[in-house]
Order: sequence, then C-alpha cells, then structure tokens
Amino acid sequence: MKRLTAISVMVLTALLTAALAQPASAAAAADSGFSSFPVDPVTQLEMHVNANCVAADTRCYFDTQANLMTPTGATGFPGEFWARQTITLRSNDRNVWQEAEYSAPAGMPRETKGANHDDVLSRMLKNPSGVEISVTYFGGGPLERFRVDGSSVPTDWKTGRPNTAASFIVCSQIQVVYAGHNLTTRGACGQTSF
Repeated sequence: MKRLTAISVMVLTALLTAALAQPASAAAAADSGFSSFPVDPVTQLEMHVNANCVAADTRCYFDTQANLMTPTGATGFPGEFWARQTITLRSNDRNVWQEAEYSAPAGMPRETKGANHDDVLSRMLKNPSGVEISVTYFGGGPLERFRVDGSSVPTDWKTGRPNTAASFIVCSQIQVVYAGHNLTTRGACGQTSF
C-alpha cells in the first residue's frame, strides 16, 4: 500500500512539474484570409483580410487590401479602373451586433455612415447581426488607395455591453473592371475572438 502511494505521489509530482514548466497557451486573437483570381498567366487579382481582437480595448480591428500581384510584386490598379468592394463584419452569435467604424481608404477620417474621399465612395449598412461596408473605387492608383481599415465592438443585444465571448468574422470580396477585364474575387475571411 505504501509503495502504491509513493508511486502515485511521484507520478502526480511529475505531471504537476511538467504542467508548470510549459508556458500557458493563449487563444489566438488575430487571423487573416486571402483569395486570388487569375487575370492572365502572370497576374493575379488579390484580396487580403486581417482581423484582430484586443481584450484590453474590448474592440476588434480589421483591415483589407486589394491589389494586383505581378511578377515584380504587388501593385495598385491602372487609371481606367472601377471596382466595388464588399466587407462584412459579423459574429457567430446571432445575439451580437457590430458597433463599427471604418476608413476608406485607410488613413481617412473614421466613418459610421458613408463618405466620398478622392473618388472612393463608401457606405455602411447595418443589420441586426452584422455590418456591410460597400466601397466603390473610381480610377486607379497606388496600393494605399485600395486599403480599408476599421474597428468594431461586438455588442450583446440583451445587455448593450461588449460581448467578448463571441467570435469576430470579417469577409471581403471585390469586383474590378479595367482594360477589358471584369473579375470578381472569392471571399477572403478572417475569424478570431478575444
């Protein structure tokens, strides 16, 4: 009996020591997504999405980037260009709505309804469980012109307080028209939580 107790104590001590020696793992608070569509044999139309929730802020941040990927790297779009991008913010919990704001293009003043900044028109539509941001581009330009960023507070319908238990999901796609091309990317999505 004493021998069994001694072995049990040794095993328990070894397990406890191993558990304490390992650093505590934390759930990832950031995620990214990517989609591409071939324009020609050497060029791709790309959509990038990043999502990041910061517990200290009780806020989630997102950004998207549309670009062409050429043999020499990522570039913006040519002058005779039109595009419509759709960004959707939502949660996996139907009782959570998004209190969002955004900048289109990134770096412009934050918006909660819509704006026109240098022929980049945008508007935000809210529904009971999410937000849709629509951005329309008239004319080409450098990469920075096709980047949108923003933030959202996932908010519980019942309490009106931030819900840090629900996930945060950002999806985006873009339709572009230029130089005889009319292309639409698949949705690129990022999903994370606090």
